[in-house]
Amino acid sequence: MIKDLIYKEIQNELDRQNDGIELIASENYASKAVRDVQASILTNKYAEGYPNKRYYGGCRFVDNIEQLAIDTVCKLFDCKFANVQPHSGSQANAAAYRALEKYLKLDRRMKILSINLNDGGHLTHGSAVSFSSNTYDFAFYELGADGKIDFDLVEKAVEEYRPDVILSGYSAYPYEVCFEKFKEIADKYGCLFMVDMAHIAGLVAGGKHSNPCKFADIVTSTTHKTLRGPRGGLILTNNEALFKLVNSAVFPYYQGGPLEHVIAAKAICFDEALLDSFKDYAGQVVVNTKAFTNKMKELGAVCSSTDNHLMLLNTKKSYGITGKEAQHMLEEIDITTNKNMLPNDDESPAVTSGLRIGFAAMTTRGCTTQQAELIATIIHNYLSGKTTKEDAQNAVHSITSTLKKVEDL
Repeated sequence: MIKDLIYKEIQNELDRQNDGIELIASENYASKAVRDVQASILTNKYAEGYPNKRYYGGCRFVDNIEQLAIDTVCKLFDCKFANVQPHSGSQANAAAYRALEKYLKLDRRMKILSINLNDGGHLTHGSAVSFSSNTYDFAFYELGADGKIDFDLVEKAVEEYRPDVILSGYSAYPYEVCFEKFKEIADKYGCLFMVDMAHIAGLVAGGKHSNPCKFADIVTSTTHKTLRGPRGGLILTNNEALFKLVNSAVFPYYQGGPLEHVIAAKAICFDEALLDSFKDYAGQVVVNTKAFTNKMKELGAVCSSTDNHLMLLNTKKSYGITGKEAQHMLEEIDITTNKNMLPNDDESPAVTSGLRIGFAAMTTRGCTTQQAELIATIIHNYLSGKTTKEDAQNAVHSITSTLKKVEDL
């Protein structure tokens, strides 16, 4: 039966997650409480609409659950209004764009200034292969020569392009972002300001990154990644008029029935992120990532610095191989990474010149600073050809054997 085949592959995946080192910056391990709720009978319930305003009967209990999720995430990020229904970060961004467009009452395509994919942006921030560039007019600001946001260049781009919205959001930017400076520029030129904090939401919740909700007109996020919840999205704002447009953009414009089992799991993860232990976790993620990065530099690798949960490793300059080749090599020794474009990359997105490496997942399993440094040594020596595959794999398994099991988290 298919069921048996599926169960077998789930067990295989569990073994992979337990035995390997997970360094994909956008992945994490959800708690057992989150997983249990997501697998609950709430999946049976249709609940189009919003709490106390449903298109279906029998929603009084899921109304309570969704309201708990809303109240908890507003407390977590110190904001007034939240929509917890987006199925993903991409759908959250689509709904946010729609709401902003309606709020501005434009008689033309909305103009958005962002950063492009090659410099650490996201597909939904104007990539040619995304709905975003086919629905709105995007322009892009450049990073400074040091790979960091240069606000003189941002302001120059705003002055030239005159966007309706400035978007600050990144999938591969290893430094802290000054949202206040973005807000100053937006106000100076009469723009709205949007933040996609999908990657850093857990660091914001844990007090290790400034909170964009204090400055942005609208904030979107995923609930997995550093926030360590179920896969899904959310939208936050302090603007009530804009929030009403967000609600109509999520439902009925882009989505139908919400996934109440996932929303319940989101509520659990929001509550977990309010704990002091989560603040400790967020801090350790940053410490581990810095330790790994500093060790890589000490060993002679060419890589970025870091202020957050991720760093960028230039594999072409460090080892003479592409990001794609490095990703495949590391998977041979049970280290999972993802190839990633680097600023000014001369390779295609399918090949890339480097890797994006993050420590959110490994820190959840109890990875220490010393182990992060050891992982750096394993990676550097293996990609340099100084270590055999067998020795490198044994070193990986020596580390993972000491960490928490995924099913027990």
